[in-house]
Amino acid sequence: MKRVSAVDVFLVLSLIGCSLWTVRSSSSCKQINTMEVRPHSVSITEFGAVGDGITLNTKAFQNAIFYLNSYADKGGAKLFVPAGQWLTGSFDLISHLTLWLDKDAVILGSMNSEDWPVVDPLPSYGRGRELPGGRHRSLIYGNNLTDVIITGNNGTIDGQGSIWWNKFRNKTLDHTRPHLVEMMNSTEVLISNLTFLNSPFWTIHPVYCSHVRVQNVTILAPPSSPNTDGIDPDSSDDVCIEDCYISTGDDLISIKSGWDEYGISFGRPSTNIIIRRLTGKTTSSGIAIGSEMSGGVSEVRAEDIYIFDSHSAIRIKTSPGRGGYVKNVYISNMTLVNVSIAIRFSGLYGEHPDDTYDPDALPVIERITVKDVIGENIKRAGLIQGINGDNFVNICLSNITLNVSSKIPWNCSYIKGYSELVLPEACEQLNERISPDHFSDCYKLPDLIKSSSSRNRAAWFPSW
Repeated sequence: MKRVSAVDVFLVLSLIGCSLWTVRSSSSCKQINTMEVRPHSVSITEFGAVGDGITLNTKAFQNAIFYLNSYADKGGAKLFVPAGQWLTGSFDLISHLTLWLDKDAVILGSMNSEDWPVVDPLPSYGRGRELPGGRHRSLIYGNNLTDVIITGNNGTIDGQGSIWWNKFRNKTLDHTRPHLVEMMNSTEVLISNLTFLNSPFWTIHPVYCSHVRVQNVTILAPPSSPNTDGIDPDSSDDVCIEDCYISTGDDLISIKSGWDEYGISFGRPSTNIIIRRLTGKTTSSGIAIGSEMSGGVSEVRAEDIYIFDSHSAIRIKTSPGRGGYVKNVYISNMTLVNVSIAIRFSGLYGEHPDDTYDPDALPVIERITVKDVIGENIKRAGLIQGINGDNFVNICLSNITLNVSSKIPWNCSYIKGYSELVLPEACEQLNERISPDHFSDCYKLPDLIKSSSSRNRAAWFPSW
């Protein structure tokens, strides 16, 4: 299967004219010093680990972290993983820990499912996402932690997910597949300067977390790999995703907050999500919200996004029975190349955890702004479909120019909103102009993100 090569990445970076691998000083996201010296440090080799790609090192990781836990209240500790291939099953992190992967260090997920324990389902989902009952725990896992850093000198964490993908395709799974990294009920988490490969399921999953930063990471999985989302903030707040390259078999980023009646009851929204300088491609969506959004999603800000060779760029997925809301979403400065559908809202996405959901629990979708978008080789500008009796409202489009091949560029139903400077011209439901009288209906750019309204097209498409 074709993978993204170093040449692909170089061409992308050359095209957009900037380095995605350096956190910029102008970033609005809080910076965390990954080079901060922890007062206590050990190497995984001190606990008998062997980096030959064959020896199972689960006990070595567990013992090293157990040892370092005694230093958690003494300034924290660092677990160093040197060059080598370190095969392991699932292991837990602790608070005040830095997990550091050196250059050419690879943590390999075991291909034996017994090395990935089964844990309880998330309360906001009520069951495993794929099957009733429990779910396999992620390769790297943390719960009720604070001050956790997973970083390095561009080391690699490889989930070796092919065995899980085959089980999914063959319908031989006993439990929901594991994520590659999951942080749960945790705060002050930084994940940076690493490459993540071949996750069994979603790759990076912060759930019920606050103050999470994912910066300067590369996430790769074959385009045919099922449900290998890149980064999925789930019922989490104050999340910053910056300077990432993602190429996977599902959504590059998907913001979630629980599933139907379980998400409604749990009631923890995802809010204050910043996404900046994201580049990637996928057989699914670049930035998605849902479909599990029953706890609500709000205050999402994304800018400087480049999506290419993908099915859709922006997608909101929901359904009757979801409840919850998606509101105050602002996406700006997006460049698209070879994308099938630029903007897609799906109000009848379906798929419910069980038969006890309330079909009258209708989602509220409002104040979604998309502006300053250019696109080349786009098949369809928008497929924006709300719900009969539950219109999506205050959808605002501004300064969007798309080179579209379809004779019917827009297909809209059960939506209301405003548009200006949109080519091809937006659908009738969005044909009201954005005037001063309508400013209050559109979610305006907050001071948190200073975005230029102009676009230097030559920097993005040298041939223009």
